[in-house]
Amino acid sequence: MSTVEKPRQVKAQAKYVRISPRKARLVAEHIRGRSVPEARAVLAFTAREAAGEIEKVLHSAVSNAEANHGIAEDNLYISQAYVDGGPVMKRWRARARGRVARIRKRTCHITVLLTERPQTAVATPPPAAETTAEEAPTPKRKPAAKKPAATAKKKTPAKKASAK
Repeated sequence: MSTVEKPRQVKAQAKYVRISPRKARLVAEHIRGRSVPEARAVLAFTAREAAGEIEKVLHSAVSNAEANHGIAEDNLYISQAYVDGGPVMKRWRARARGRVARIRKRTCHITVLLTERPQTAVATPPPAAETTAEEAPTPKRKPAAKKPAATAKKKTPAKKASAK
């Protein structure tokens, strides 16, 4: 009976973040599936406000992994990063001719799920037997022969007929 080890997962969540979920999802798509160091580099150079909030959640998830499970940052990758909508605050703004316009102040919940990279067994090739010069492998085909220098006459430009 074989047992398959499930990779350990660590989750961090930020709730009621005052950013539109649609805008935060654009940034979350950039880091999904990347390793943690690579995702941090991407977030550092992303010029959107949501990148700072997602970076905080990523930092929290990495801290959880190191403190609670003893997993190094280099062994983690972002298996899931998603943004759900939170409650919407509704405000009102006066408009022309006594009318009112609704302003929606959206919030979101940001979730980052880190997974430990599976340990791959490195297969080492069996030691090769010592070969002598007689047993040396022969190449599959001959190397290309060099072509002799071209003895063709060099073309000289034809003289133009003068127009009179």
